[in-house]
Amino acid sequence: MIEQEEYKLANKTFLITGAHGCIGAWTVKRLLEADASVVRFDRSPDARRLRLIMNEEEIARAELVTGDITEAEALPPVIEKFAVTHIIHLAGLQVPSCRADPRAGAMVNVIGTINVFEAVRQAEGRINNVVYASSAAVYGLIEEERPVTEIEAARPATHYGAFKQCNEDNARVYYLDHGLSSVGLRPLTVYGVGRDFGLTSDPTKAMKAAVVGRPFHIRFGGRTDFNYVADTADAFIRAAMSDLTGAHVFNLHGETVHIADVVAEIERNRPSARGNITHEDAPLPIPSEMDGQAVRAALGELPRTPFAQGVRATIDKFAELLSAGRLDTGDLDD
Repeated sequence: MIEQEEYKLANKTFLITGAHGCIGAWTVKRLLEADASVVRFDRSPDARRLRLIMNEEEIARAELVTGDITEAEALPPVIEKFAVTHIIHLAGLQVPSCRADPRAGAMVNVIGTINVFEAVRQAEGRINNVVYASSAAVYGLIEEERPVTEIEAARPATHYGAFKQCNEDNARVYYLDHGLSSVGLRPLTVYGVGRDFGLTSDPTKAMKAAVVGRPFHIRFGGRTDFNYVADTADAFIRAAMSDLTGAHVFNLHGETVHIADVVAEIERNRPSARGNITHEDAPLPIPSEMDGQAVRAALGELPRTPFAQGVRATIDKFAELLSAGRLDTGDLDD
């Protein structure tokens, strides 16, 4: 059993943008478990990731609003109608989508984030802060294998990383101009049930492939910092409940693991997968390890599931879904 934080959030209403993504789905789940009221905001009503970890009755407890984060007036009426007290902004397009269409990436990732800040500013103090997803991609390639701190210069190597850096800068300006506080969190490789898109989803896809007996090639190698998805959701909730003032950005550190050891861990859990999971040698063009001291100093100790335990939980859940005929393997063909 993976230990997770317990919250008492009755009488709190959370608006989650990008609620149908991997981190969003787990954030919704954790909030509902804490008796919070939840509003799901997403451009699509597709709840397939939610269905991987919740039943229909649980999902129905969260209000659904479909809308376009790039539209300036999309969020204020939602905040007003549901008396939103907290917002966790997770909507965004990832590296492949931003590379394929930088204009669309900028609209969603940058303009969409500005629209969130503007909506909270218009709420006139009813929402304490903006919590939003940044990324380790703001750093770009750092040759040395060492933990990277928040004070190091950002030199993103992708449009996605550049957009996330822009959001961090805009968050700082919103505090300077309007006193609007914020917390941006920079996860690196998030893994777990529901992670099915983007280059760093490959380790999770490899776990799924092992369960269904298919070969899979992880498209990168080297070491990377793994964040278990439930822990990542808890970190966003903790940040939303904090009383920090100012514009803060924190790295999230989980456990740094070599991809060869990821493959070995998968094989330990599924011996039948031995030899079927392969990987590239080249590392990701982002830091291999994040320094997590600053976020712990600001928010306290955060849940951190040991990697071996997270892999086991992910594989066991995939096996349960497969047995129930509910495991979608379409992402393995991407």
